[in-house]
Amino acid sequence: MYEILTGPLLWIAFAVFFIGLTVRVVLYFRGLDWRLDRVAYKPQMKYGIKGAVRSVGSWLLPFGTHSWRSKPLYTLMFFALHIGVVIVPLFLAGHAVMIKNGLGINWPAMPQILADILSIAALLGGLGIMVRRVLLPEVRILTNSKDMLLLALILTLLASGIVAAHNPAHYSFWITLHVACGVTVLLTAPFTRLAHIVLFFCTRIQLGMDFGIKRGGMKTNFDW
Repeated sequence: MYEILTGPLLWIAFAVFFIGLTVRVVLYFRGLDWRLDRVAYKPQMKYGIKGAVRSVGSWLLPFGTHSWRSKPLYTLMFFALHIGVVIVPLFLAGHAVMIKNGLGINWPAMPQILADILSIAALLGGLGIMVRRVLLPEVRILTNSKDMLLLALILTLLASGIVAAHNPAHYSFWITLHVACGVTVLLTAPFTRLAHIVLFFCTRIQLGMDFGIKRGGMKTNFDW
């Protein structure tokens, strides 16, 4: 099973992931109404780009917006989860070996202790977000079963990776579960809310350009 998951199926999953998300980005921008959304963007591109950069930058920075500052505990959980699921897969030593073997690229790797810290923080942050979705009515009403399944998938991916790295006695089971979860994430990302991996940037760019040009951004510094 492990050989299948790390063989052709893995590369098919990567192809679905990158091609699918690229299509989502293209469809997003092609779906914007020319008169409502894009009419002012081209002639005022300088202000639009400035607004887009400020919008993306503010939302990528912990406590960089009013919304982040109004919910400090959620902000910490959110960034712990997202930093872990982005940084660790990119620079985990085990993944660097796979990249070296598969593509022949010498990929940089982080120390295992740092990977452990970020992974555990991400797992705790994800668990906190799941509890929040269950307990808070204003969040629960916006959450459906698919959202919970996706979050459970991400948490299983994190937990299985942590256990696999520190439980050699049952390594085969946990690493197979970890890779299976990873492949599932890659295959489902373009078709689920995981597409926010790229759509977050699309929406923030659009809104940043909108506020930067049409809503006072050309005259004042908009406070995100």
